[in-house]
Order: sequence, then structure tokens, then C-alpha cells
Amino acid sequence: MGLADIIKYDENGLVPVITQDWQTGQVLMLAYANKEAVEKTVSERTCYYYSRSRQELWHKGDTSGHFQFVKEIFYDCDCDALLIKIEQIGAACHTGKRSCFYRDENGKEVL
Repeated sequence: MGLADIIKYDENGLVPVITQDWQTGQVLMLAYANKEAVEKTVSERTCYYYSRSRQELWHKGDTSGHFQFVKEIFYDCDCDALLIKIEQIGAACHTGKRSCFYRDENGKEVL
């Protein structure tokens, strides 16, 4: 039994995935993965997600060239969330920012 079989997916068949820079610890993004995305991420060691807006599998970097190479994968105590430590090539955020978490609580850009 592999990781994709251990994970508890929500009613839509998805699990939240937090990606974190493996060297700095900076949180880069939050996305969702279905079982296929988890299986491909584990086997290919690059990140795959499930796009909720497009309703399709998404290989991070195919369009942008900003790939995410897996260094470590962890799952939480309830088996319903993943943390993937990655080597990020280029920006993680679709806005071109290194991290999707670049605004503080007041909306000020901090990164």
C-alpha cells in the first residue's frame, strides 16, 4: 500500500497540499491533489495537483517552466493533509511571486 492509499480524501476526492521550500522552510503555496496526482508526485518526484477550477490534473511547471522537485513528503496525524518539501524552480505563485503568501493581514505586500 502506497501513500496515495493511506491518505483520506475529502468528499470531492481531494487532499490539501502545502508546499514548502526544503532549504528555507518558506511556505510557497497551498493546492489540492486527487489520488492520481499523489501517485504521480510520489513516483515522478515532481509536483502534480488537481485544478479545482479547470477540473483536471495539473503538473506544476508544464506551462510556466516553474517546476517543483520533491525532496520530502509528509502527511499529518489524521492522514488528510500533505506537506511536500520541494526545490522550487522560479516562482511558485501564478502571479510571478516566489510564494503565494506574499500579503500580510492588511493586504500589504511583504515579499
